[in-house]
Amino acid sequence: MKFVLKKIKLYFPLLKSLQTALLTITGVAGFMSARCPINHWTTIAGLLASLILSIGGSTVLNMWYDRDIDRVMDRTHHRPLAQGRIPQKNALIFGITLSVLGVGLGFFLSPLFAVILLAGIVFDAVIYTFWLKRRSCWSIVWGGFAGGMPILAGRALGMGGIDMIGILLMLSVLFWIPTHMLTFSMRYEKDYKAANIPTFPSTYGNNVTRKIIAFSSVIAAALISSAAILIQVKQGFLHTLGVLSGGLMIWAFLVLIKPSNKLNFGLFKYASVYMLAAMALLSI
Repeated sequence: MKFVLKKIKLYFPLLKSLQTALLTITGVAGFMSARCPINHWTTIAGLLASLILSIGGSTVLNMWYDRDIDRVMDRTHHRPLAQGRIPQKNALIFGITLSVLGVGLGFFLSPLFAVILLAGIVFDAVIYTFWLKRRSCWSIVWGGFAGGMPILAGRALGMGGIDMIGILLMLSVLFWIPTHMLTFSMRYEKDYKAANIPTFPSTYGNNVTRKIIAFSSVIAAALISSAAILIQVKQGFLHTLGVLSGGLMIWAFLVLIKPSNKLNFGLFKYASVYMLAAMALLSI
């Protein structure tokens, strides 16, 4: 038993639990937004398991491939693979196994659901991580598409197909992703430079990067609000979302007129809380 617990403790950080949990929440919110009668516990359990496994598997593959650059970055040098505490082969097998199990389980729920989950893994692990991350700062666009797949998959499972609301929700997450990735690329600019990873700050400068973060946040809020209206979220919840969206837009405006790292990081934290709140409101 101690051996098993020790292994779980060792491998668990590979899943990036906070990131995996947040994307899983978006997937569940996408499903709940469909207001469908399919609410049996086995469906919900299958949805949760397939999302966690596929998202977690993609994350493990990301960390497996990036183990070399993680070693030279202060923010990530403590990770198990960077420190050599987990054999590279074992991590690769772990990531592939989780991904296959997640997509496979998803197939039993819906072939379309499984295809979207697979697309998320391809966007994240193959296109973003393996191919573009070390070549272009625009790789984050594909990271954004990958982040938008869980909510699209959940919506598609609930609706039985892809609709306009699902696309709006997917795009909202895509535009939310820059508030995370670009903020970190500014906050840890020296790390990315040491690892020779092209970023927006190193390519276009901090001012342009701040503007992209601000505009992306506003677009994300507009897309979520549009989806909420089309879903016909209850009036009181819609008003709450409107107030939260207004706060996000004001913060984004402040970042534009009074640029600072403190305001920028504050926008990132607000946007993260906003996304969680929006997912909850879409699900009710």
